[in-house]
Amino acid sequence: MAILVLNCGSSSVKFAVIDPVAGGNIIVGLGQRLGSDQASLSWSHGGEKGEVQMAKAGHAEVISAVVDLLKKRGLMASVQGIGHRVVHGGARFAASVLIDQSVVDGIAACNHLGPLHNPPNLLGIDLCRKLIPGLPNVAVFDTAFHQTMPAQAYRYAVPHEWFTKHDVRKYGFHGTSHRFVSAEACRMIGRKPEDTHLIVAHLGNGCSATAVVGGKSVDTTMGLTPLEGLMMGTRSGDLDPAVIGYMADRLGKDAKAIIDILNKQSGLQGVSGISNDMRALLKAGDEGSEAAKLAVEMFCFRLAKAIAGLAVSLERVDCLAFTGGIGENSVPVRARTIHYLGALGFRLDEAANAANGRSTNGRITAEGWMLALVVPTNEELLIARDTAAIIG
Repeated sequence: MAILVLNCGSSSVKFAVIDPVAGGNIIVGLGQRLGSDQASLSWSHGGEKGEVQMAKAGHAEVISAVVDLLKKRGLMASVQGIGHRVVHGGARFAASVLIDQSVVDGIAACNHLGPLHNPPNLLGIDLCRKLIPGLPNVAVFDTAFHQTMPAQAYRYAVPHEWFTKHDVRKYGFHGTSHRFVSAEACRMIGRKPEDTHLIVAHLGNGCSATAVVGGKSVDTTMGLTPLEGLMMGTRSGDLDPAVIGYMADRLGKDAKAIIDILNKQSGLQGVSGISNDMRALLKAGDEGSEAAKLAVEMFCFRLAKAIAGLAVSLERVDCLAFTGGIGENSVPVRARTIHYLGALGFRLDEAANAANGRSTNGRITAEGWMLALVVPTNEELLIARDTAAIIG
């Protein structure tokens, strides 16, 4: 059995064909810069790589090209289902589901909560149902894992009718990664998920942290949208909401324009004025850039504060798991974050951290101190597993 995993963004299509049992990627690829003269489709299969230019191609052309590619390479016959990443399921979807028209309608009803992500997710679903009509489709939601949060964690201190009439509450994101990593961390430390209390820090261009008890999310940093919470590549994370009105007046812009700046020109990019890439900022800091050093230090400080805050939701902290591109690979970021968490009983093992925990079963903290691990994430594999389970 193989599962086609699809992630449709506004100008990109990521795909992979995965064996959900063995866990390996059979083929992976990316269609990017869709709609532009630079649109292209690249892929990697069995050590072989390829790329084709597809100027002006949109989602339909790229997904059709993916299907043709899979057929030409003899892979389509083994594909028995398609798993779709869907960013926002609101409070409607607390688990992955087989897609029928009612599910499509339910996702569309959440478009106001995820206006940048849900429409292209729906487009990918619609195209697959038309181009490959014989295969079942499954929706796997970024928000679903967090639907187990208690009301004191997901409610905002705003007028009640904002919640009841306008769906204003914390939803959380990166749920697929948090679910995979929390389970993997339990396996690595030899504990049953139902008896484990841990915190997962998913750190990439987008960042979030989640408290997990008994395999269930009980609090998370992202909110109604992915803008809330940690400092990120281009997102500000938490700030005084009055900043929006204040800067709208100062810049002569409306609130939507200010929120766009907070999403796309803030975070590491905004503070450093150099880049949203942590690797570039660490290099610039080593070369003497004070702005780059400050951006990195703010990132680590704010992350540590959030982790400490999430501990309130736990009876104890059995483990802290770092994951995502930064979490898995940035030795300095983990070191500075652990430094700030000394009050919680964390102490770094510098050698283990320098090796990204590879020789210590993920562990990067000293023996006898609070446990922190590096745990590689694999959202695509979890989507494939959910899809295989649902289609039977």
